Amino acid sequence: MNGYLYKCLSPLGDITLASNGEALTGLWFDGQKYFDPALTATYVEKELPVFVETLEWLERYFNRELPGVPPALQPQGSPFRQAVWNILKEIPYGQTVTYKDIAQKLARQKGVEHFSAQAVGGAIGHNPISILIPCHRVIGSNGNLTGYAGGLWRKEKLLELEREHFLSRNA
Repeated sequence: MNGYLYKCLSPLGDITLASNGEALTGLWFDGQKYFDPALTATYVEKELPVFVETLEWLERYFNRELPGVPPALQPQGSPFRQAVWNILKEIPYGQTVTYKDIAQKLARQKGVEHFSAQAVGGAIGHNPISILIPCHRVIGSNGNLTGYAGGLWRKEKLLELEREHFLSRNA
């Protein structure tokens, strides 16, 4: 056994959660790109405290409330991907940044002249913890919605949900 799974429903479709027993290691919309179907064969379905915390966080999020601090997260990936995902976690709720913005920030952090926005896009596309590591908040330099492993329609809905929260709070 490699870990634990838990399935839940969301307003945007079924979600599969994964954990190592202590932290969340995955959150995917069923059928999204880069979901490893082998997980269902090597993981055991079980309700864990981290899954309960995640479900509570998601409930607040989908109810247009500020969801607060997420549960413990431990996405697995290369040091480059980890660095990109850490930058994603800094994007404020309801705001967007571009792939280029992230590439420039990463370059500053690493003390190099530049990083490829395309390489950053690849790391973002392989983010294993959707929503909580908010890759949906990254847009193209021209302002267009581009790339989302869960489908562009979901990316659009997630951004709308966050904008609606701010509009209702400021009305």
